[in-house]
Amino acid sequence: MTEKHNFIRVRGAREHNLKGVDLDIPREKLVVMTGLSGSGKSSLAFDTIYAEGQRRYVESLSAYARQFLELMGKPDVDLIEGLSPAISIEQKTTSKNPRSTVGTVTEIHDYMRLLWARVGVPYSPATGLPIESQTVSQMVDKLTALPDGERI
Repeated sequence: MTEKHNFIRVRGAREHNLKGVDLDIPREKLVVMTGLSGSGKSSLAFDTIYAEGQRRYVESLSAYARQFLELMGKPDVDLIEGLSPAISIEQKTTSKNPRSTVGTVTEIHDYMRLLWARVGVPYSPATGLPIESQTVSQMVDKLTALPDGERI
């Protein structure tokens, strides 16, 4: 990545109690925002950065798809660069299930399963070779070619 693309650049953020905040947040790093209650952490993370990423994503969809989504207003900020599509998880606990993951909480898990099922290539754990689809007659031929008494 070039230097410009290594950061999410925020200039002039004024959402809620923010007063012209400028900052560069490193991409592909774990970034933690801490501070006193009311210091603007959520205003910056959710109401400014996430809101702009989500707004841009929704704008990129077709008019047909946008009609089913709630349009978000543009946050009060001069500039945000380097954003990727974003998801947001509420701060409160949304599930009592200890096995919940980011994928299940955001409901993207089922879509990812479908994606991998469509584009993924399964491999046999026994041979390491790709598994290919077979017709019913091909499966019957393979089974009938096995020696008598062979366990399946």
